[in-house]
Amino acid sequence: MSVADDGRGTDTRVDAHGRTVKKPVMATKDLRFFDFPDAERLPDGHPRRGMSVVSALSEWLVHTNRRHHGAWTQRYEHGVPVSDLDPIGTDGTTGTLVRFLPLTALRTQGPPASDDLTRWCAHWPHLTVRVEDGRGLAP
Repeated sequence: MSVADDGRGTDTRVDAHGRTVKKPVMATKDLRFFDFPDAERLPDGHPRRGMSVVSALSEWLVHTNRRHHGAWTQRYEHGVPVSDLDPIGTDGTTGTLVRFLPLTALRTQGPPASDDLTRWCAHWPHLTVRVEDGRGLAP
């Protein structure tokens, strides 16, 4: 599966030692939502938990981040980073692309029904959902 946006990209900076670091959204709890009873609920009624949950419930996840001052990618397996934050070529765009393979137990439930997707998307009028069957493609 993949989710992409054309926003500013995940916060990425150079630290005091000259290393590129990004906000750890894929491997840490999003404190805006965890243990906060008044956190916004998702359209299906479930509480928001942040991207770390998606990462933890995936066999693998690749986070690609494009900002005005550079672009990077990093791979996770079962929520744990298994690669460094690797620079990639810039293409003049900004935003985030997250590609992931949900755990086998989640994949056996089948794809969401089209009426579920329609209902969920109604909450975000600027969201575009495109469903492509990528089974058989290399990760």
